[in-house]
Amino acid sequence: MGKKSLISAVIGIITGLANGLFGSGGGTIVVPAMERFLKVEPHKAHATAIAIILPLSFLSMFIYLKNGDINWLNIILISIGGMAGGFLGARLLNKISDKWLHKIFGLFMIIAAVKMIL
Repeated sequence: MGKKSLISAVIGIITGLANGLFGSGGGTIVVPAMERFLKVEPHKAHATAIAIILPLSFLSMFIYLKNGDINWLNIILISIGGMAGGFLGARLLNKISDKWLHKIFGLFMIIAAVKMIL
Protein backbone atom coordinates (compact mmCIF):
# COMPACT_ATOMS: atom_id res chain seq x y z
CA MET A 1 0.00 0.00 0.00
CA GLY A 2 1.46 3.33 -1.07
CA LYS A 3 1.56 6.50 1.00
CA LYS A 4 -1.40 8.08 -0.87
CA SER A 5 -3.45 4.92 -0.39
CA LEU A 6 -2.70 4.91 3.32
CA ILE A 7 -3.61 8.60 3.61
CA SER A 8 -6.83 7.95 1.68
CA ALA A 9 -7.72 5.07 4.01
CA VAL A 10 -7.11 7.20 7.11
CA ILE A 11 -9.21 10.03 5.64
CA GLY A 12 -11.92 7.45 4.95
CA ILE A 13 -11.89 6.11 8.50
CA ILE A 14 -12.12 9.59 10.02
CA THR A 15 -14.81 10.63 7.52
CA GLY A 16 -16.85 7.49 8.18
CA LEU A 17 -16.58 7.95 11.94
CA ALA A 18 -17.79 11.55 11.68
CA ASN A 19 -20.60 10.55 9.32
CA GLY A 20 -21.74 7.80 11.66
CA LEU A 21 -21.63 10.01 14.74
CA PHE A 22 -22.76 13.35 13.37
CA GLY A 23 -24.15 12.70 9.90
CA SER A 24 -21.63 15.13 8.39
CA GLY A 25 -18.40 13.51 7.30
CA GLY A 26 -18.53 14.17 3.58
CA GLY A 27 -17.96 17.86 3.33
CA THR A 28 -16.65 18.82 6.72
CA ILE A 29 -13.75 16.41 6.75
CA VAL A 30 -13.15 14.84 3.38
CA VAL A 31 -13.04 18.04 1.30
CA PRO A 32 -10.32 19.84 3.28
CA ALA A 33 -8.44 16.56 3.83
CA MET A 34 -8.42 15.70 0.13
CA GLU A 35 -7.27 19.19 -0.79
CA ARG A 36 -4.53 19.35 1.81
CA PHE A 37 -3.17 15.81 2.03
CA LEU A 38 -3.99 14.40 -1.42
CA LYS A 39 -3.59 17.68 -3.35
CA VAL A 40 -6.98 17.27 -5.06
CA GLU A 41 -8.33 20.37 -6.81
CA PRO A 42 -11.15 22.06 -4.85
CA HIS A 43 -13.87 21.39 -7.43
CA LYS A 44 -12.89 17.73 -7.69
CA ALA A 45 -12.71 17.41 -3.91
CA HIS A 46 -16.26 18.75 -3.53
CA ALA A 47 -17.58 16.53 -6.32
CA THR A 48 -15.78 13.48 -4.93
CA ALA A 49 -17.16 14.19 -1.44
CA ILE A 50 -20.69 13.88 -2.80
CA ALA A 51 -19.87 10.44 -4.21
CA ILE A 52 -18.25 9.42 -0.91
CA ILE A 53 -21.28 10.48 1.13
CA LEU A 54 -23.59 7.95 -0.56
CA PRO A 55 -22.05 4.67 0.67
CA LEU A 56 -21.29 6.17 4.08
CA SER A 57 -24.86 7.35 4.46
CA PHE A 58 -26.32 4.01 3.37
CA LEU A 59 -24.29 2.14 5.95
CA SER A 60 -25.19 4.59 8.72
CA MET A 61 -28.85 4.55 7.63
CA PHE A 62 -29.07 0.77 7.94
CA ILE A 63 -27.67 0.91 11.46
CA TYR A 64 -30.03 3.73 12.46
CA LEU A 65 -32.92 1.87 10.80
CA LYS A 66 -32.10 -1.25 12.81
CA ASN A 67 -32.17 0.86 15.99
CA GLY A 68 -35.53 2.45 15.07
CA ASP A 69 -34.11 5.96 14.76
CA ILE A 70 -35.52 6.69 11.29
CA ASN A 71 -38.45 9.05 10.59
CA TRP A 72 -39.62 8.06 7.10
CA LEU A 73 -41.74 11.17 6.48
CA ASN A 74 -38.72 13.39 7.15
CA ILE A 75 -36.59 11.21 4.88
CA ILE A 76 -39.05 11.53 1.99
CA LEU A 77 -39.70 15.26 2.33
CA ILE A 78 -36.12 16.30 2.96
CA SER A 79 -34.84 13.99 0.21
CA ILE A 80 -37.10 15.65 -2.36
CA GLY A 81 -35.76 19.07 -1.42
CA GLY A 82 -32.23 17.68 -1.17
CA MET A 83 -32.39 16.26 -4.69
CA ALA A 84 -33.51 19.61 -6.07
CA GLY A 85 -30.79 21.42 -4.15
CA GLY A 86 -28.20 18.81 -5.12
CA PHE A 87 -29.06 19.21 -8.80
CA LEU A 88 -28.78 22.98 -8.55
CA GLY A 89 -25.53 22.81 -6.55
CA ALA A 90 -23.94 20.36 -8.99
CA ARG A 91 -24.83 22.64 -11.89
CA LEU A 92 -23.41 25.69 -10.10
CA LEU A 93 -20.18 24.05 -8.87
CA ASN A 94 -18.27 24.48 -12.14
CA LYS A 95 -19.39 28.09 -12.47
CA ILE A 96 -17.76 29.15 -9.17
CA SER A 97 -14.04 29.91 -8.92
CA ASP A 98 -11.83 28.02 -6.45
CA LYS A 99 -11.46 31.21 -4.43
CA TRP A 100 -15.22 31.73 -4.04
CA LEU A 101 -15.83 28.04 -3.49
CA HIS A 102 -13.46 28.13 -0.50
CA LYS A 103 -15.08 31.30 0.85
CA ILE A 104 -18.63 29.94 0.53
CA PHE A 105 -17.64 26.57 2.02
CA GLY A 106 -15.79 28.28 4.87
CA LEU A 107 -18.77 30.54 5.59
CA PHE A 108 -21.10 27.54 5.82
CA MET A 109 -18.63 25.78 8.11
CA ILE A 110 -18.43 28.83 10.40
CA ILE A 111 -22.22 29.20 10.51
CA ALA A 112 -22.61 25.49 11.32
CA ALA A 113 -19.94 25.71 14.03
CA VAL A 114 -21.54 28.75 15.67
CA LYS A 115 -24.98 27.09 15.62
CA MET A 116 -23.54 23.94 17.17
CA ILE A 117 -21.88 25.93 19.95
CA LEU A 118 -24.98 28.00 20.70
